[in-house]
Amino acid sequence: MAKPIVAVVGRPNVGKSTLFNRLVGERIAIVEDTPGVTRDRIIADAEWLNHHFTLIDTGGIEPHAKDDILLQMRIQAEIAIDMADLIILMVDGREGITGTDLEVANMIRKHDKDVLLAVNKVDSKTLENNIFEFYNLGLGEPLAISAEQGLGLGDFLDEVIDHIKRHYNDEEEEDDRLRVAVIGKPNVGKSTLINKVLGEDRLIVSNIPGTTRDAVDTNVRYDGEDYVLIDTAGLRRKKKIYEDIERYSIVRAIAAVERSQVVLILIDGSEGITEQDAKIAGIAHNRAKPSIIVVNKWDAVEKDNKTMKKMEDDIRDMLSFMTYAPIIFISAQTGQRLGKIFQTIEYVKAQSAKRITTGKLNEAMAEFVLMKQPPSKHGRRLRLYYSSQVAINPPTFVVFVNDATLVHFSYQRYLENKIRETFDFFGTPIHFFIRERTNE
Repeated sequence: MAKPIVAVVGRPNVGKSTLFNRLVGERIAIVEDTPGVTRDRIIADAEWLNHHFTLIDTGGIEPHAKDDILLQMRIQAEIAIDMADLIILMVDGREGITGTDLEVANMIRKHDKDVLLAVNKVDSKTLENNIFEFYNLGLGEPLAISAEQGLGLGDFLDEVIDHIKRHYNDEEEEDDRLRVAVIGKPNVGKSTLINKVLGEDRLIVSNIPGTTRDAVDTNVRYDGEDYVLIDTAGLRRKKKIYEDIERYSIVRAIAAVERSQVVLILIDGSEGITEQDAKIAGIAHNRAKPSIIVVNKWDAVEKDNKTMKKMEDDIRDMLSFMTYAPIIFISAQTGQRLGKIFQTIEYVKAQSAKRITTGKLNEAMAEFVLMKQPPSKHGRRLRLYYSSQVAINPPTFVVFVNDATLVHFSYQRYLENKIRETFDFFGTPIHFFIRERTNE
């Protein structure tokens, strides 16, 4: 399921970045008193009472700005508003309503989105009495907060979650179809691949990079099974992003990966693996999605008997964090090996949902310890007491030990690799946690 998207907007210097940092739990946005410090959207995950959402911080909106930077900030904020499920309009409770606040409120109203009105910098009873004038913005009840001091944020976040739950309860229905996100740089053949599977030109196909502007869901039935293929806009290096709408597409691509169950990472075989491919693959890896590396345009590559092996080696070297992901060589244009994609999709999904019994897991862990003795420190040796698989999608394991500080990174990696090798978790990331066993 995709995380709901919440955008924080308002005129400059009302405290948007301070609120953003509070809600995501770490200092990500730059906070200064100078208006316009946040010049771009900053994106992070936030959580309140086990409800997760994606939060976007935006630069201050100046509706009539002529300066190029301020103009770009306004455009970026409008894009964030357009893509958000909920908008937080922040105003300054000390200064009261300004003409810019009224214009920003009018701009938001045109988008017909859920809005929460946050009156910031309210840290005294006197200021609380001043919030009522903000009813004049016509966006509902003003909610008094102090982002800097953390005042009123609990009640405010409760309102955020209530809006999110209403939105998703209305829109989401039960769907058992397997959702597959197709991600990659511009012009690697994502839309061509889906069109070939469909047997029709249902998606726009163009040689101009960036034709696909948003994530597009396509229903596909293949070999008796139903799938939803999610085509996403190509992701290009940040310094090459000139169109603001492409920044919008990046966040939608991330959201598409989050609501998918399997991810296809398309690579241009004629170009080879690049650093940008690695960054894109990291989106799927960081969200622990079963993934398949699909090398497209293989028909356009001049080959000898070593070409495929060299490409595999290059991919494994560049994507060293994803050694679990299968590699498939295809041609979306000709349809070469498309059937292999769906076979592998089913395979990696099954791997991600696989469970290992506690008995088998502990027997295997005992063998791993015999094969490689646990590390020691200051005369104290690591002891592994008990292991258990506690979750699937992705497979998640907990190992209880006598002292977690004795677990060296290399030994934990050894245990992870042995579990993957022994129980064949090829195709899916696994999570691995170390816990100290207490007397209780």
